[in-house]
Amino acid sequence: MAWRDARASRVRLMLFMASIILGIAAVVSIQLFRDNLKDNIQNQSKALMGADFLIDINETPNARAQAIIDSLSPVAKEVNFVSMIAFPKNGGTKLVRIRGLEGAFPIYGKIKTAPEQAASTYQGLGGALVDATLMLQYNIKAGDSIKVGKLTLPILGALNGLPGSSAISASVAPPVVIPYQFIDDTELLQFGSRKEYQFYYKATPQTDLEQLEAEINPLLNAENADIDTHSSTSRRLGRRYDNMGKFLNLVAFIALLLGCVGIASSVHIYIKEKLKHIAVLKCLGASRKQSFLIYLIQIAGIGLIGGIIGSLVSIGVQESFPYFFKAFLPFDVTISISTQPLLMGVLLGFLMAVLFALLALLNTWYVSPLEALRVTESNGLKRTKSAKITVFSVIILFLFLFSYWLLRDIKYALAFVVGMLITFSILAGIATLSMKMIKAWFPKSWGYTARQSLLNLFRPNNQTLVLIVAIGLGTFLISTLYFTKDILLSKTAVGNSGKAANIILLDVQKEQTNDVSKTITEHGLELVDNIPLVTMRIQSIKGMVSHEAKADTTVHIRRWVFNHEFRTTYRDSLISSETILEGTWTPAVSLGGVIPISISENLAKDAQLNIGDKVEFNIQGVIMETVVGSIRSVDWGRMQLNFSVVFPKGVLEKAPQFYVLTTNVPDNVGSAQLQRVLVAKYPSVTIIDLRQVYTIIEDILDKVAWIINFMALFSIITGIIVLIGSVRNTKHQRIRENALLRTLGAKNIQILEISGLEYFLLGLIGSLVGVVLALVSAFLLGLYLFKEPFVPSVIPFLIFLPTISFLTLGIGLINMRDVLRISPLEVLRREA
Repeated sequence: MAWRDARASRVRLMLFMASIILGIAAVVSIQLFRDNLKDNIQNQSKALMGADFLIDINETPNARAQAIIDSLSPVAKEVNFVSMIAFPKNGGTKLVRIRGLEGAFPIYGKIKTAPEQAASTYQGLGGALVDATLMLQYNIKAGDSIKVGKLTLPILGALNGLPGSSAISASVAPPVVIPYQFIDDTELLQFGSRKEYQFYYKATPQTDLEQLEAEINPLLNAENADIDTHSSTSRRLGRRYDNMGKFLNLVAFIALLLGCVGIASSVHIYIKEKLKHIAVLKCLGASRKQSFLIYLIQIAGIGLIGGIIGSLVSIGVQESFPYFFKAFLPFDVTISISTQPLLMGVLLGFLMAVLFALLALLNTWYVSPLEALRVTESNGLKRTKSAKITVFSVIILFLFLFSYWLLRDIKYALAFVVGMLITFSILAGIATLSMKMIKAWFPKSWGYTARQSLLNLFRPNNQTLVLIVAIGLGTFLISTLYFTKDILLSKTAVGNSGKAANIILLDVQKEQTNDVSKTITEHGLELVDNIPLVTMRIQSIKGMVSHEAKADTTVHIRRWVFNHEFRTTYRDSLISSETILEGTWTPAVSLGGVIPISISENLAKDAQLNIGDKVEFNIQGVIMETVVGSIRSVDWGRMQLNFSVVFPKGVLEKAPQFYVLTTNVPDNVGSAQLQRVLVAKYPSVTIIDLRQVYTIIEDILDKVAWIINFMALFSIITGIIVLIGSVRNTKHQRIRENALLRTLGAKNIQILEISGLEYFLLGLIGSLVGVVLALVSAFLLGLYLFKEPFVPSVIPFLIFLPTISFLTLGIGLINMRDVLRISPLEVLRREA
């Protein structure tokens, strides 16, 4: 009986299934990709690092550190740093990451070059490997030369892949590989230069890497060095991309929930139409259980088939994920199919369909045989109330358990379910309020077609609630994306005023400062900043040195505080990105006594420092005693020079230091000319063009936005499917109503106007509520999460609002074609 009845309603049931298929495809494809990502990270962890383990240090190793490094017999070594390079062929300049390599690196994996042999010959031939994209940008080919500091080398090949690098990092500072032996000849590593030494090792089969890390790390930490194994790198990468997977899973889960809302509402209308049939079946002797199971089997079958098809579709969808995420991954993802997510998809489709349909299916249990004879409907709603509360509670519990399975965190799972309930409640509340307001303030003076359209919004069998919820949720997701993207972009915005610095010159030595300043002014530019930098490390905090702080379990100072090499400055005033939170700002002091310093809020938190606490700094071997005089709030999101530690004037003027100079260049041509001259005269000076950095960041955010848009597309398409299904389900009710209207003399154009205005209003209310909710959500995100002023984008108002409104109108009118094709007499005979 279930099969026979389903055949007669196959079009509507297919629409129910479509929403399940999309939701399952989204969830399962992401779950498959996440499993593949974990497997690839584990399988390629050695190739990602290029070794079994490495030791890295951010300064030239001292004798004790070098002894530890040599005792483990490194296979290869590297020094890498950011610097400017030039192409003599065309005078082009670029900020790159220089990687000086020596030995058999990588031990695992390989350097991908064109030609292929360049990867194995560049050290012996004394040439350079240059990022392939960079060579294309500057029209450089193998055989041309590259100038690195004072050294000019031939380019032996284009670099297409290097262990540990991704497209994102390469877009900021493309890699250039040169032999380690030539690093000193470049003369780029001078006082204050940021650099990183890495030593690569191959472990024996008997080596226990975790034990090695536990034994060696304390010794290395004492020398400001660190050991990193491929297994620890694998775990760290896994956690990083696991968070991305959780976020995408939630987006897909929302698409699935949206489909389930469509199932619940559509099944409600579907079952309501079948109540007369069920009453007839009961007159013929069918039991409650039989009539209930007929439609339960139908819905369960839809969920099962939808889960199977959705799982199969997910296999194709996940094949596209490596292409979407390749810019964010430092390795190639090999796709394989695991059975657990596929089985989960089938089970999920079955459970979600049954659970969300049960609310409507309960009505079949209490249908009386007399319903076949009654004109009005009375389906025992009071008797189903307690059962529906039970089913609703089971649904909430299921959603919580499923979100916990995705997030692995009770608090986040609870917050997600509560947030989802609040969002649905607001949408449902606004839909209900809209119906009541229209009913209370009904415009009786309006024309006939307008009045009929408004009446349809609150008459029996109306679709106001489900359509506003479905349309509103889809619009809410995509609008929040655009609003949030605007907030993120505003944090990276570069000022366009005449005084805002957009060129930063780093690592300017003291003796170069006057000449570099003169070069800037000779180009007709203004020197905006000339900031001194002094490098130092924290020797002790409140009288405790590093190993004492680690041994004391009552002290919770973060590890980086003692290991970090601070670049500090001295000045007599605050800058625009700073605000004093505690204490008093000291502009200047005279030598002698304890020196008051100002520290950033994050350093105070991580170092467990308060006003009046003593801190000792090691400045090139000289110990300086200081006391925390003030704690500052620093806006690190601004593209300007900010510091964790600021000294007053009168203390560090004679300490070894280098400088950072900034200026404002009005256009790209002027920027290129200035960089060309500075790189030629001062190759050790690093130049950062903030406009290029801004462009790179915007490109990264665009990629992120595109991925989120792609995932939100599941929700939008699911919403459209739900919309089509919901509108189509009203067709049978509309056939009877419009047949009566046509019998009373209504014309087809009037019926189209009535239905058109109804669906347009539903689309308008739903999309408007979605955009407004997204506006509030983005405002709260900007206020509490990003701590940035929120300026809303006009795109959701200009594009989403009218597009979704007219889409709803179009779907409604398409479905009305069948209504208008059937003659009133045929409908009335069928009713008789």
